[in-house]
Amino acid sequence: MEHRAALTPATAKILLNAGFRITVERSPERIFDDNEYAKVGCPLVKKLSWKTDAPADAYIVGLKELPENDNSPLHHTHIFFAHCYKNQGGWKELMRRFDAGKGTILDLEFLNDASGRRVAAFGYMAGFAGSAVAIDAWCHQKFKTGKAYGALTPYPNEKALIDFTKTRLTKAVALNGKVFPKVLVMGALGRCGTGACDFARKSGIPEQNIIKWDINETKKGGPFPEILECDIFVNCIYLNQKIPPFITQKMIDGPRKLSVISDVSCDTTNPNNPIPVYTINTTFDKPTVPVPSSNPYPLEVCSIDHLPTLVPRESSDMFSHDLLPTILALKDRTKSPVWNGAEKLYKEKLIASRA
Repeated sequence: MEHRAALTPATAKILLNAGFRITVERSPERIFDDNEYAKVGCPLVKKLSWKTDAPADAYIVGLKELPENDNSPLHHTHIFFAHCYKNQGGWKELMRRFDAGKGTILDLEFLNDASGRRVAAFGYMAGFAGSAVAIDAWCHQKFKTGKAYGALTPYPNEKALIDFTKTRLTKAVALNGKVFPKVLVMGALGRCGTGACDFARKSGIPEQNIIKWDINETKKGGPFPEILECDIFVNCIYLNQKIPPFITQKMIDGPRKLSVISDVSCDTTNPNNPIPVYTINTTFDKPTVPVPSSNPYPLEVCSIDHLPTLVPRESSDMFSHDLLPTILALKDRTKSPVWNGAEKLYKEKLIASRA
């Protein structure tokens, strides 16, 4: 259930005015209505028509993975989150489709400026939403309804999400002896961690209950028993190498306060996943799964890989605004260090996929 867009109607209008041709596929799921794009001058076409109708030199811009159960060669240059550069499941199969069709991936996750910082990212809103789900799941545990935590639906704006969580948190804290949960945010100084801390703060969690960990706190290397002393653990790190696990099965089988893990980083299929106590991605329909433990105290994990779609309009606006200067540079891509870096990385990964 993806509602975000890499290019918003406002961004599309700027690109049209700059001489770009923007064709938009119709979508009933997208937070922006088809008519919002049509009003700024974008022609609308049917879903997946890029496969047969897009010119050979067109850029195919999207967000998440391509449709499943399709092994056909890919001929175009695609700008999207491919999720295939860190040995994720199925990465070689996807690369082989591009290899067979002589297409190219310009991965949104790896568009970096001269300092190595990503030019655009959903990280802040991922952390914001991941914190929201974690706090709400904790509230649900305190309500003791006997039912699993229910499905999520996107909110029209972040204020609606904050107001909803504040109400739930007030009730849950009353049931918890007027004690607020302690929230440990790993990677608290990054974009994602900042979003997680901001939501916890806006929802009413006292500042002293928001435990902020970053490189100074983790440099000793895991596992970290301190995680077990918190009620909620929100993981916001960017994993780019093998590191010791943050927690282990043996740890969660022992005494703990921890009852909710929100793995915003969501490296579920990565062999170096630092939270090796679960094995599946969760979804908006089923946001959390129980973690098996010999300790009967509940423990649930949320591992949704598209959390920003919980607040899709603001997430899209923020991302598209930051991406715009780089999209404008496509007019002369060969002179853009950002695009050249992305293409160089694709070629390196393509060679690796042939091994």
